[in-house]
Amino acid sequence: MIEITQRLQRRIRRDFPEAEVAKDVESSLRLMVWKLGPDGMTGVGHERLMAAVVIHARGDVRRLRDTVSLEQLDWRDLLVATYLADSDFPQYLDQELP
Repeated sequence: MIEITQRLQRRIRRDFPEAEVAKDVESSLRLMVWKLGPDGMTGVGHERLMAAVVIHARGDVRRLRDTVSLEQLDWRDLLVATYLADSDFPQYLDQELP
């Protein structure tokens, strides 16, 4: 099973406070990563990619689903839009997922 880190789970629960919605968000993220597979995610880790989706969604389920769909086309644009594309992404990710 594709792991979702504790800090990302906290962010998901903060942005999507309803338990069933948060569970669906986690399932959508796992499915997205599974569909991309290791070849589709060269150079980027699961947490970074899933966090980009959650950050971009800003607590909006519809926006999250649209982002997951777009993500499968080209996830690099999403990393740029969420400030996770540059070499300093670990610091930004630490700010977003304390």
